[in-house]
Amino acid sequence: MSFVIGIDTGGTFTDAFVADDQQRLAAAKSPSTPPNFATGFLNAIDELAIELGLSTHELLSETDYIVHGTTSTLNAIVTGEVANVGFLATEGHADSIRIMNLEGRYAGLGSDQIQSMARTAKPAGLVPRDRVIEISERFDYKGAEIVPLDEQQVRDAVRSLLADGVEAIAVSYLWSFQNDAHEVRTREIIQEEAPELYVAISSEISPRIREYSRSVTTIMNTQVGPKLGAYLRPLEEELRERGLNGKLLVMQGSGGCITSEIAPKYAVSTIGSVLTGGVIGCTRLADARGDSNVISTDMGGTTFLVGLVIDGKPVAATSTTLNQFTVSTPMVDVHTIGAGGGAIAWIDAGGNLKVGPRSAGAHPGPACYVDGGEEPTVTDADLILGIINPDNFLGGKKQLSVERARAIMKRTIADPLGMTVDEAAAAIYAIQNAQTADLVRKVVVDSGNDPRDFVLYAFGGAGPMHCASYSAELGVKEVVVPIGSTSAVFSAYGLAASDIVLTAERSQPAAMPVDPAEMTAICRELELELETGLAEQGLEFDSIEFEREVDMKYTMQMGEVSTSIPGGVLDERAVVGVGDAFEARYEQLYGEGSGFPDAGLQVLTYRVRAIGKLKIRPQLPEYAVHAGAPEVSGRREVFLDPRRGKEDAAIYDYRALGAGQAIAGPAVIEAPTTTVALPLGTIAKVDRFGNLAIRFAEAETKEKN
Repeated sequence: MSFVIGIDTGGTFTDAFVADDQQRLAAAKSPSTPPNFATGFLNAIDELAIELGLSTHELLSETDYIVHGTTSTLNAIVTGEVANVGFLATEGHADSIRIMNLEGRYAGLGSDQIQSMARTAKPAGLVPRDRVIEISERFDYKGAEIVPLDEQQVRDAVRSLLADGVEAIAVSYLWSFQNDAHEVRTREIIQEEAPELYVAISSEISPRIREYSRSVTTIMNTQVGPKLGAYLRPLEEELRERGLNGKLLVMQGSGGCITSEIAPKYAVSTIGSVLTGGVIGCTRLADARGDSNVISTDMGGTTFLVGLVIDGKPVAATSTTLNQFTVSTPMVDVHTIGAGGGAIAWIDAGGNLKVGPRSAGAHPGPACYVDGGEEPTVTDADLILGIINPDNFLGGKKQLSVERARAIMKRTIADPLGMTVDEAAAAIYAIQNAQTADLVRKVVVDSGNDPRDFVLYAFGGAGPMHCASYSAELGVKEVVVPIGSTSAVFSAYGLAASDIVLTAERSQPAAMPVDPAEMTAICRELELELETGLAEQGLEFDSIEFEREVDMKYTMQMGEVSTSIPGGVLDERAVVGVGDAFEARYEQLYGEGSGFPDAGLQVLTYRVRAIGKLKIRPQLPEYAVHAGAPEVSGRREVFLDPRRGKEDAAIYDYRALGAGQAIAGPAVIEAPTTTVALPLGTIAKVDRFGNLAIRFAEAETKEKN
């Protein structure tokens, strides 16, 4: 028997999912344990073993691999708890990371913040100025050496940085993506001076045009690489001691995983690790259900995440912004706000009620946990409104206190605003639904898509309680709650169902049309590089697939659009087709007629993804069809719609439902790991995989007419 495990470490809960080669599935949820998240990871493994009726050693000894979605790198960058880094740059270019390509004041900010330019500011520098050292060397834009590398200067710089106490060194020279010889030699000199020191060079981490973003990406990789290694090494050692014979894999932001031995070298690729599992899970479920376009919404304890799946594939971005710095690493395009179940409700200086972005986290947690939390959260509001059953939270493993939730709500929100406790909870519920709906709408529309062409998937422990409300005005075809075997650990399911994905890229600027032989050769070189990388993973694959793309733009523009390249040997017609695909995508993003073909087209960066498909892939079991109406397990007063207030609602036990059964709102469906709220006007039907497919009665009537 062989198992695969997915472990998704969030700010509040650590979710775990396991499947074996006989398609036996189990899930578990355990509180996260900051700052030592490894403890929560190991506790979740223990919970899985209990669910399967095995000892932890029995489970791990039969496990082929564990896929881990970790917050380690993202948390380190957000909190500033990173390694002390030195930076070597080409002479005359030390200040490029402070000039920030003139975008440092506004990168990553919302339109309302950008409009108040006087209130914007550049972030603190990534590296203190005295740890940035210029090196005499230079290649030109074609990769020809102009100034040889001053090796003694490098050696002196390294000794100076070591005396200053640096823990790692980043190297980013001008045009190194065209010729990496100087960076490679610099690394050799550093290793001669300090063999154990962590070193990252830009030609390996981000071989892409644009000096500023390449340097930022390399520096951030160097900042978090040692931290990630310090987290993963003892974790893997502990897993080995407990019986693990297989591999520990780490999810990347790109939507695929790499081995824990390799992950620290490319640590920046794991920044979005914990954000992408749910989107990957959506692709697997969408494939089984036959949904082409999906909006992925994940409301956990700390955050609300939104991603897209279009034509069966996750929508990805070639770069992201962190703390106003542009990071050039491909990752699944996931948008997030601090609006999870643990989001704290508070009153600002103007007397306005706000929800989030601060979270109560796992400790102390919401007020109703009775673990010391003194601020009301979304979970407390859901409990007060009757949506959550205090005796059924986490399947009854944790008892919630309605009395304490009401007392904290009264003292901190209701009394100051002159409201009743129920009114305060209802206001929090409405704000939560409004801000999550706004994010979903923004993500879909800004990507050039129409929500009416999508099915919305809602998961995470808190997502099913709010999804009918935040999706009501979007016009989506259907809302699907993956409440079957994956339920509230859907992101962990996505991790377990993922593949090994490696990405290689190379900037080779040129005007279109590019010589077909040159385009083919560049893509094939990247594919060969990735074949070597897959072999280094030490895993067996069912098959290997390659996906090619190129970043293109109109001449004189700054922004690019990623465009697919066909596989195999390319001819002139194929190259013309790439240009046509770029123009079609450009107009989809920016509007019909927005293109300017007379300006000419340019290619900048080629990119290839290698997907090594792993042999064990969890298959969702099909549920038995149940005839007849579902049995009501109880009734209670529940607030589901601001227009109706609290009303009598039927309560259903999800475990008693079968495929084909339908439930009309107002109703609440209780499962061991989450709760589904159904306002009046919604109808939920159990599909063949045990998911709840929710439709709005008004929309169904329009379709029939």
